Order: sequence, then C-alpha cells, then structure tokens
Amino acid sequence: MATSPSADAEVAEFAGQLFFWLWRASHTRIAEALESIGLTPALFGLLNILGAREGATQQELGLAMGIDRSTMVLLIDEFEAKSLAKRRAHPADRRAREVAITPKGRQVLEQGRQMALQVEDEVLRGLTSGERRQLLKLLRHAVSTAPPQPPWRADEGD
Repeated sequence: MATSPSADAEVAEFAGQLFFWLWRASHTRIAEALESIGLTPALFGLLNILGAREGATQQELGLAMGIDRSTMVLLIDEFEAKSLAKRRAHPADRRAREVAITPKGRQVLEQGRQMALQVEDEVLRGLTSGERRQLLKLLRHAVSTAPPQPPWRADEGD
C-alpha cells in the first residue's frame, strides 16, 4: 500500500528526513524508468556528466561524481560494453584515459534525461516552476557548502 509521509512541521522538521522522502520518491521511479533503457541511476548520472564534459578523464569524472577509482573503472567498462562510451588515450598525458560519449550514448542520455524530467515533474508537481528553480538553486548551494564525503563505491548500492 502506497503512503504519503506527513509534511507537517512537527513531524518533518529535519531537512535530512525530507531529503530522504523526496529521494525515495524520485529514486524508485527513476530507477524503474531507466531500467527500460539499460541504465541505473548511477550510470545515468555518470552519462549525464560525460555528456556535459566530453573528453574528461576517468579521474576527472570520478571527482565530479564523487566515485572511487575502482568503481569508476567498472562503470566505464559497462559503458564500453553497451557502446555508450569509449576510452581513448589523452592527447597530453599518455598515462591518462579520456572517456568519450558515443552517438548511441548521446541518444540513450537524451532518453534518460526525458525520463528524469518526467519523474521530476511527478515528484515536484506541487511546486511552481519558480519554486522548482529556487529549490534547485538552494540545493546546489547546499551541496557546494556541505562537508566533503568519501567517494561512493559500487558495493554501497545504487
């Protein structure tokens, strides 16, 4: 039976609790939608960053997403197996590997972005477009000033 948590201030006074409820509503829906195109939320997040940072190195992508090196290797391996991205030698550093999104990867990214927008519309349907912009602005600021976290590892789950 589906339930809606209480948003009453007496019950939902902590931001972490509210973040968890919104994350859960969003994550379960987006995970289900992305599965239909062969992605997980973690793979979609990485593909989204890769689409914006064409030619970034594996290390740069890992830092941007807060993912440890061994997990990043696994995710890029999965992209290559699905023909969504490919590694290539970095032109200025022979030790580094750039990751390039493929045309198929761009197509899958666009599908995933549309799914993410649909889920966001559903989860945040009670907010006006101005309130959504303000929420995103506040969340970006909170993320940029939050304490550092250890890198995410695949064994933590998606």
